[in-house]
Amino acid sequence: MSTVHVITHPLVQHKLTMIRDKDTGPKDFRDLVEEVSVLMAYEVTRDMPLEEVEVETPICKMKSHVIAGKKVGVVPILRAGLGMVNGVLRLIPTAKVGHIGLYRDPDTLLPVEFYCKLPVDVEDRQIIILDPMLATGGSAAAAIAYLKRRGVNSIKLMCLLAAPEGIELVQREHPDVEIYTAAIDEKLNSHGYIIPGLGDAGDRLFGTK
Repeated sequence: MSTVHVITHPLVQHKLTMIRDKDTGPKDFRDLVEEVSVLMAYEVTRDMPLEEVEVETPICKMKSHVIAGKKVGVVPILRAGLGMVNGVLRLIPTAKVGHIGLYRDPDTLLPVEFYCKLPVDVEDRQIIILDPMLATGGSAAAAIAYLKRRGVNSIKLMCLLAAPEGIELVQREHPDVEIYTAAIDEKLNSHGYIIPGLGDAGDRLFGTK
């Protein structure tokens, strides 16, 4: 069973409350999502391997450490995942960015793919999937499955909010994928929205509603 990491840092929780507020406008919403993404990326990358190197300071030579292992790839699920990309890139500016376009059918609530563009060396990278809302879990599970078919074997899922139903689905279908979230909310409503949630993340990011 995959591990669920709930990031309870005070700054994350403070900013998440502001994100949830219905009176937060698109500009502030975008800024806050990016800020929280920076803080969450710090936790998501906590277990990156290090290797020892020699560096020369203005005073003398010394042994120090740099990140080793696989290079990183960031894959937002369109369109709401786009709001989290810049936050991650502020910490990992050399990460390559792919995109997976999925929308949720309003009747079946199942994911439908409409776009995919990934780095050519995606199978050699540690991939962080970005999706603000882990609701039913269908889109995240479908994106993970697609990446695995492309040969990716190191995947983490990073989201702002998660519903128990979404966590259960991802854990059942992909027990090897760790989930990082700022909060686990109560449940889904009949339309597949997280309760209490924050509304439609895509609409709030881009002012389309």
